[in-house]
Amino acid sequence: MKLILQLFCLLCFFVTLPAAEPAEKAKIETLITHIQGLENATFVRNGSDYSAANAAKFLRAKWERNDKEVKTATDFIAKVASASGTSGKAYLIRFKDGKETPCGEYLTAQLKKQ
Repeated sequence: MKLILQLFCLLCFFVTLPAAEPAEKAKIETLITHIQGLENATFVRNGSDYSAANAAKFLRAKWERNDKEVKTATDFIAKVASASGTSGKAYLIRFKDGKETPCGEYLTAQLKKQ
């Protein structure tokens, strides 16, 4: 009986784990705000180009849909901001000079600067 109670408590702990903690949410918001501020860059998703502002809106919405899976800023990058869940294609950031960088790699570098 004691073992069952312990297992039940452990299960309750995992079921009630919150989404990202406030400090991690702040890091995620900083990353999204950074993307939004890339005025001379284009966000490429599934072969289509989007403005930085639209990219930020998209990433926020996708984050909200995947909130339970995203506990950290690293989770956000891996599960939300790196690739399309539909096609599997990597998201890219195309800069004014034409250079393209995978969004996940770019955001990982930005996260290290925080």
